[in-house]
Amino acid sequence: MEKYDAVIIGFGKGGKTLAQELADAGKNVALIERSEKMFGGTCINVGCIPSKSLVHSAALSWNMGGSFAEKSQRYEQAVAEKNKLTAKLRQKNYKKLDDLSNVKIYIGQGSLQDAHTVIVEKAGVKEELKTDLIFLNTGASPFIPPIPGLKESKYAYLSETLLDLEQLPKRLVIIGGGYIGMEFASMYQNFGSQVTVIQDDPVFLPREDEEIAAAVLQSLRDRGVTVLLSTKTTKITDTEEHAILNVTTQDEELTLQAEAILVATGRRANAAGLNPEAAGVELTERGAVKTDIHLRTTAPNIWAMGDVTGGLQFTYISLDDYRIVSSAVLGDGSRTTENRGMVPYSVFLDPPFSRVGLSEKEAREKGYQIKIVRLPAMAIPKAQVLQKTTGMLKAIIDQRTGQILGAHLFCEESYEMINLIKLAIDAGLPYTVLRDAIYTHPTMSEAFNDLFRG
Repeated sequence: MEKYDAVIIGFGKGGKTLAQELADAGKNVALIERSEKMFGGTCINVGCIPSKSLVHSAALSWNMGGSFAEKSQRYEQAVAEKNKLTAKLRQKNYKKLDDLSNVKIYIGQGSLQDAHTVIVEKAGVKEELKTDLIFLNTGASPFIPPIPGLKESKYAYLSETLLDLEQLPKRLVIIGGGYIGMEFASMYQNFGSQVTVIQDDPVFLPREDEEIAAAVLQSLRDRGVTVLLSTKTTKITDTEEHAILNVTTQDEELTLQAEAILVATGRRANAAGLNPEAAGVELTERGAVKTDIHLRTTAPNIWAMGDVTGGLQFTYISLDDYRIVSSAVLGDGSRTTENRGMVPYSVFLDPPFSRVGLSEKEAREKGYQIKIVRLPAMAIPKAQVLQKTTGMLKAIIDQRTGQILGAHLFCEESYEMINLIKLAIDAGLPYTVLRDAIYTHPTMSEAFNDLFRG
């Protein structure tokens, strides 16, 4: 049995950053990670970084054109480059903490025996760790729907495993029309695959502004992606060369063939395997760890961070969760989930879509008197320079105060631009500040001069 001041289960963004800070504060820390391939967490190894590396390579490949064989070769090179990048970052994350004398990294499955005891199990061998502080940072895993033949199919992949596929599939079918599915659809279409997206919901991107969602859908279809709405997959059968998918639309039954199937039907918190009830940690109805505004669980000495809490599944939320937990444990407790401001997000399509704040419909439902400003991407000089003129910008403004209530940017480099709007919203600045600002030229950000002048 080993005794530590703190035990952290999960080597993700929140966990690794908190481990560093606790160590700097003089505490002895145990950090548990179940896989040597996951040092640094989901983002570095099987999420944001590898997928965006491939998104970048796919855009370059699209511009080069060529035969499918040539595209396949570029794809194979892109996967190899992605693997080098993730391996380098994974080792860097491990070494940064392993070099600290008061941090010990355990490889194995972590679980709770009680509110002050954590069990680490590897290959049937169990170690017992005692501590006064426990932090849960175990992330989330893909949800696999109960489609007959799906689990047995050798052509079925999750987003994590498809990233390692070395041979470019001629035909890719994506089950699920959410953000992950759309990113992979855009990426693999750019690489040269024939992509079909199957979504059972009749509304495309139902959480988004209707006008923007329609523009995104049209852009995908214009680039060759087939998007089937109100469609269900009823059965999957393997042959030697491909999978056969039986699908049902509102009007007919179809048969699709694919060399790869991506299951992108959402993710669920990795909480059940923690044995939370043994420590008095309650779960929500959806199986996530229940926390208060300080991210403290129902056990007073146990906190949770990142995807396991059931909140927004972004690595920067995990990072901000660390700030909240650090404030509670080492600081004055002033930082909470209620005062972190607006949360922006981006979907790395081609062009990318980024959003912060309310949609037009949400603003009207909340009773705001609003004005809407719009700007087509083709009106931005930098978009013309980049030859990336697809898309549009839209913002919702409170007529009474001039505050920006929300923004939806479907254009090149929107993932950078959206952070300026988040800053303006959090600072309580009126839209006129962005309208009248002086920007470098030519840049995408200078579009705010024209957008908000509208």
